[in-house]
Amino acid sequence: MAALGWLTPRRRSATARSVLAGEAAAEAARKTSLQLEREREEEAAALEAAEAAEAVPAEPEFPVVGDVRAAAFFDLDNTVMQGAAIFHFGRGLYKRKFFQRRELARFAWAQVWFRLAGVEDPAHMQEARDSALSIVKGHRVSELMSIGEEIYDEYMADRIWPGTRALAQAHLDAGQKVWLVTAAPVETATIIARRLGLTGALGTVAESVDGVYTGRLVGELLHGPAKAEAVRALAAAEGLDLARCAAYSDSHNDIPMLSLVGHPYAINPDTKLRRHARNLEWRLRDYRTGRKAAKIGIPAAAGLGAVAGGTAAAVALHRRRR
Repeated sequence: MAALGWLTPRRRSATARSVLAGEAAAEAARKTSLQLEREREEEAAALEAAEAAEAVPAEPEFPVVGDVRAAAFFDLDNTVMQGAAIFHFGRGLYKRKFFQRRELARFAWAQVWFRLAGVEDPAHMQEARDSALSIVKGHRVSELMSIGEEIYDEYMADRIWPGTRALAQAHLDAGQKVWLVTAAPVETATIIARRLGLTGALGTVAESVDGVYTGRLVGELLHGPAKAEAVRALAAAEGLDLARCAAYSDSHNDIPMLSLVGHPYAINPDTKLRRHARNLEWRLRDYRTGRKAAKIGIPAAAGLGAVAGGTAAAVALHRRRR
């Protein structure tokens, strides 16, 4: 303050107060800066912790490049494709006059029951299967295969889930085989697998003689436990170690298949599968927005919905050579 001696007392007092105010402001700014820095660090740490808690590793994280004893198995409907492949195929068959509108009622109830209740009534399934197989009886395998290629372009190509497609590609990039496993006809499933660059497909097999459908299935629909049996059989034939394999599905009906492998995934899961997956700490992925899985792929009208049920077995179109 000695330097201020030349000032009048009043001026010295005002200047001193200004100096004091400035020093106080600088000290407060310094303290505030340090406090803000600490708060930012705390917020960043909290955010990092929250993100770490919610973060999931890139999927799938486990494929080992060149592991020839590992493979991936993907359910089709609502897992790889939005909605049911059978429904889309049925639309194409109906458009091509394979069956008439009056025939839809024969399949409607079984389809509605399955889609909404999530369970199958054996009598409904038997009736729908037998009625549907009669539609393709006498048609040539080559005819349905050619139509299937057209129908994929018309109704299916734009309905592939990008997220699931990326998962399949990760396995392919690791040098692993990737198979579709579906109750859809094996020809339809094979067309989809080929278009997506996958290895192949397991699907429902229908009998044919000399390239013509007989109207009978070979065994039953590839559904539920039958999928698990198909995966087990293929794994044995291919020399796969199921503990190193992955499986993906949206449906609780596929729990037997998912339970076979070391890396089960619930994709767009229905309520029962979501609960089961959480209990067993399986990974979950949901690529949908809006309504739940039970509603996805259900046609707005029962008449169209019946197409899917009606063709569920009918277009299970695989040659059985004799």
